[in-house]
Amino acid sequence: MKTKFIKCYKDVFEPELLQSILKYGALVSIKKDQLLIDIGHKITTIPLVINGIIKVLREDENADEMVLYFLESGNTCAVSLNCLKSKYSKIKGIAETDSEIISIPVEKAFEWMCKYKSWQEFVIDSTSSRLDEMIGVIDTLAFMNMDERLYKYLTDKVKIMQNSTLIITHKKIATDLNTSRVVISRLLKKLENYNKIKLYRNKIEVLN
Repeated sequence: MKTKFIKCYKDVFEPELLQSILKYGALVSIKKDQLLIDIGHKITTIPLVINGIIKVLREDENADEMVLYFLESGNTCAVSLNCLKSKYSKIKGIAETDSEIISIPVEKAFEWMCKYKSWQEFVIDSTSSRLDEMIGVIDTLAFMNMDERLYKYLTDKVKIMQNSTLIITHKKIATDLNTSRVVISRLLKKLENYNKIKLYRNKIEVLN
Protein backbone atom coordinates (compact mmCIF):
# COMPACT_ATOMS: atom_id res chain seq x y z
CA MET A 1 0.00 0.00 0.00
CA LYS A 2 2.96 2.33 0.65
CA THR A 3 4.00 2.08 -3.00
CA LYS A 4 0.42 2.76 -4.12
CA PHE A 5 0.28 5.85 -1.91
CA ILE A 6 3.50 7.31 -3.29
CA LYS A 7 2.39 6.60 -6.86
CA CYS A 8 -0.96 8.27 -6.21
CA TYR A 9 0.37 11.42 -4.51
CA LYS A 10 3.95 11.86 -5.76
CA ASP A 11 2.89 14.58 -8.22
CA VAL A 12 0.81 16.33 -5.54
CA PHE A 13 3.14 16.57 -2.52
CA GLU A 14 6.85 17.28 -2.21
CA PRO A 15 9.07 14.34 -1.09
CA GLU A 16 9.47 15.67 2.47
CA LEU A 17 5.69 15.83 2.94
CA LEU A 18 5.23 12.37 1.44
CA GLN A 19 7.65 10.97 4.01
CA SER A 20 5.89 12.85 6.83
CA ILE A 21 2.53 11.41 5.74
CA LEU A 22 3.98 7.89 5.72
CA LYS A 23 5.58 8.50 9.12
CA TYR A 24 2.51 9.84 10.93
CA GLY A 25 -0.34 8.40 8.87
CA ALA A 26 -1.92 4.97 9.30
CA LEU A 27 -2.50 2.79 6.25
CA VAL A 28 -6.00 1.29 6.42
CA SER A 29 -7.94 -1.17 4.26
CA ILE A 30 -11.73 -0.79 4.24
CA LYS A 31 -14.25 -3.32 2.99
CA LYS A 32 -17.24 -2.39 0.82
CA ASP A 33 -20.14 -0.97 2.91
CA GLN A 34 -17.87 -0.50 5.95
CA LEU A 35 -18.55 2.65 7.96
CA LEU A 36 -15.55 4.99 7.97
CA ILE A 37 -17.04 7.77 10.10
CA ASP A 38 -20.53 8.52 11.43
CA ILE A 39 -22.38 11.70 12.30
CA GLY A 40 -21.50 12.77 15.84
CA HIS A 41 -18.25 10.80 15.99
CA LYS A 42 -15.23 12.69 17.22
CA ILE A 43 -12.87 13.55 14.38
CA THR A 44 -9.32 12.39 15.11
CA THR A 45 -8.05 11.72 11.58
CA ILE A 46 -8.45 12.95 8.01
CA PRO A 47 -8.56 10.35 5.18
CA LEU A 48 -6.47 10.41 2.03
CA VAL A 49 -7.90 7.94 -0.48
CA ILE A 50 -5.31 5.73 -2.16
CA ASN A 51 -7.76 3.62 -4.14
CA GLY A 52 -11.43 2.72 -4.05
CA ILE A 53 -14.46 4.96 -3.53
CA ILE A 54 -15.87 6.47 -0.32
CA LYS A 55 -19.46 7.76 -0.27
CA VAL A 56 -20.06 10.86 1.86
CA LEU A 57 -23.60 11.66 2.96
CA ARG A 58 -25.82 13.52 5.40
CA GLU A 59 -28.50 11.89 7.53
CA ASP A 60 -31.50 13.47 9.27
CA GLU A 61 -33.13 12.55 12.57
CA ASN A 62 -35.36 10.03 10.77
CA ALA A 63 -32.31 8.26 9.32
CA ASP A 64 -33.14 9.50 5.80
CA GLU A 65 -29.90 9.95 3.86
CA MET A 66 -28.68 12.23 1.07
CA VAL A 67 -25.46 11.59 -0.83
CA LEU A 68 -23.22 14.68 -0.96
CA TYR A 69 -20.31 13.39 -3.03
CA PHE A 70 -17.89 10.52 -3.62
CA LEU A 71 -14.19 10.44 -2.73
CA GLU A 72 -11.90 8.72 -5.21
CA SER A 73 -8.17 8.03 -5.45
CA GLY A 74 -6.25 11.24 -4.73
CA ASN A 75 -9.12 12.84 -2.77
CA THR A 76 -9.62 13.87 0.83
CA CYS A 77 -12.78 14.81 2.72
CA ALA A 78 -12.76 18.60 2.93
CA VAL A 79 -16.01 18.58 4.93
CA SER A 80 -14.16 16.68 7.66
CA LEU A 81 -11.53 19.43 7.68
CA ASN A 82 -14.27 22.04 8.04
CA CYS A 83 -15.89 20.07 10.85
CA LEU A 84 -12.73 20.18 12.95
CA LYS A 85 -13.76 23.39 14.68
CA SER A 86 -16.58 21.50 16.42
CA LYS A 87 -14.43 18.32 16.66
CA TYR A 88 -17.43 16.15 15.79
CA SER A 89 -18.41 14.86 12.37
CA LYS A 90 -21.40 16.32 10.53
CA ILE A 91 -21.18 13.75 7.76
CA LYS A 92 -21.21 9.99 7.30
CA GLY A 93 -18.58 8.15 5.26
CA ILE A 94 -19.14 4.64 3.88
CA ALA A 95 -16.94 2.58 1.56
CA GLU A 96 -18.73 2.25 -1.77
CA THR A 97 -16.10 -0.31 -2.86
CA ASP A 98 -13.20 -2.06 -1.15
CA SER A 99 -10.85 0.85 -0.50
CA GLU A 100 -7.47 1.80 0.90
CA ILE A 101 -6.81 5.05 2.71
CA ILE A 102 -4.16 6.67 4.82
CA SER A 103 -5.48 8.34 7.99
CA ILE A 104 -3.76 11.59 8.96
CA PRO A 105 -3.90 12.78 12.60
CA VAL A 106 -5.80 16.07 12.71
CA GLU A 107 -2.98 17.86 14.54
CA LYS A 108 -0.64 17.03 11.66
CA ALA A 109 -3.21 18.19 9.10
CA PHE A 110 -3.17 21.61 10.77
CA GLU A 111 0.60 21.66 11.26
CA TRP A 112 1.22 20.94 7.57
CA MET A 113 -0.99 23.88 6.55
CA CYS A 114 1.74 26.21 7.82
CA LYS A 115 4.67 24.04 6.80
CA TYR A 116 3.96 22.78 3.28
CA LYS A 117 2.63 24.87 0.40
CA SER A 118 1.57 21.74 -1.49
CA TRP A 119 -0.62 20.69 1.47
CA GLN A 120 -2.23 24.15 1.59
CA GLU A 121 -3.02 23.97 -2.12
CA PHE A 122 -4.31 20.40 -1.79
CA VAL A 123 -6.70 21.32 1.03
CA ILE A 124 -7.92 24.45 -0.79
CA ASP A 125 -8.46 22.57 -4.06
CA SER A 126 -10.22 19.73 -2.22
CA THR A 127 -12.51 22.17 -0.41
CA SER A 128 -13.36 23.93 -3.69
CA SER A 129 -14.09 20.65 -5.49
CA ARG A 130 -16.31 19.30 -2.72
CA LEU A 131 -18.17 22.64 -2.53
CA ASP A 132 -18.84 22.50 -6.28
CA GLU A 133 -20.18 18.97 -5.89
CA MET A 134 -22.48 19.97 -3.02
CA ILE A 135 -23.78 22.93 -5.03
CA GLY A 136 -24.50 20.40 -7.77
CA VAL A 137 -26.55 18.37 -5.26
CA ILE A 138 -28.51 21.50 -4.29
CA ASP A 139 -29.15 22.33 -7.95
CA THR A 140 -30.32 18.78 -8.57
CA LEU A 141 -32.80 18.95 -5.69
CA ALA A 142 -34.01 22.43 -6.60
CA PHE A 143 -34.26 22.26 -10.37
CA MET A 144 -34.59 18.61 -11.48
CA ASN A 145 -37.55 16.26 -11.23
CA MET A 146 -36.99 12.75 -9.91
CA ASP A 147 -36.49 11.00 -13.25
CA GLU A 148 -33.83 13.57 -14.21
CA ARG A 149 -32.19 13.15 -10.81
CA LEU A 150 -32.21 9.38 -11.23
CA TYR A 151 -30.60 9.48 -14.67
CA LYS A 152 -27.95 11.93 -13.46
CA TYR A 153 -27.28 9.65 -10.49
CA LEU A 154 -26.77 6.68 -12.81
CA THR A 155 -24.51 8.52 -15.27
CA ASP A 156 -22.46 10.03 -12.45
CA LYS A 157 -22.11 6.58 -10.93
CA VAL A 158 -20.90 5.16 -14.25
CA LYS A 159 -18.17 7.81 -14.41
CA ILE A 160 -17.08 7.15 -10.82
CA MET A 161 -17.09 3.36 -11.17
CA GLN A 162 -15.64 3.56 -14.72
CA ASN A 163 -18.07 0.87 -15.77
CA SER A 164 -21.31 1.23 -17.75
CA THR A 165 -22.81 -1.72 -15.85
CA LEU A 166 -23.72 -0.99 -12.24
CA ILE A 167 -24.20 -3.75 -9.67
CA ILE A 168 -26.86 -2.07 -7.54
CA THR A 169 -30.36 -2.69 -6.19
CA HIS A 170 -33.39 -0.46 -6.58
CA LYS A 171 -33.53 -0.15 -2.79
CA LYS A 172 -29.94 1.13 -2.66
CA ILE A 173 -30.69 3.78 -5.29
CA ALA A 174 -33.83 4.80 -3.40
CA THR A 175 -31.81 5.23 -0.22
CA ASP A 176 -29.18 7.35 -1.96
CA LEU A 177 -31.84 9.56 -3.55
CA ASN A 178 -34.02 9.70 -0.42
CA THR A 179 -37.14 8.30 -2.05
CA SER A 180 -39.05 5.01 -2.16
CA ARG A 181 -38.04 1.80 -3.92
CA VAL A 182 -41.42 1.76 -5.73
CA VAL A 183 -40.75 5.19 -7.25
CA ILE A 184 -37.25 4.16 -8.36
CA SER A 185 -38.46 0.92 -9.91
CA ARG A 186 -41.14 2.78 -11.87
CA LEU A 187 -38.71 5.43 -13.13
CA LEU A 188 -36.06 2.86 -14.02
CA LYS A 189 -38.62 1.05 -16.17
CA LYS A 190 -39.44 4.39 -17.81
CA LEU A 191 -35.75 4.99 -18.58
CA GLU A 192 -35.51 1.49 -20.02
CA ASN A 193 -38.50 2.19 -22.30
CA TYR A 194 -36.63 5.28 -23.53
CA ASN A 195 -33.62 3.04 -24.31
CA LYS A 196 -31.40 4.90 -21.85
CA ILE A 197 -30.73 1.89 -19.64
CA LYS A 198 -31.10 -1.90 -19.62
CA LEU A 199 -32.41 -3.57 -16.47
CA TYR A 200 -31.24 -6.88 -15.07
CA ARG A 201 -31.58 -8.49 -11.65
CA ASN A 202 -29.60 -6.28 -9.21
CA LYS A 203 -27.77 -4.82 -12.21
CA ILE A 204 -28.28 -1.81 -14.50
CA GLU A 205 -26.55 -1.11 -17.79
CA VAL A 206 -26.42 2.59 -18.75
CA LEU A 207 -26.61 2.70 -22.54
CA ASN A 208 -25.91 6.36 -23.30
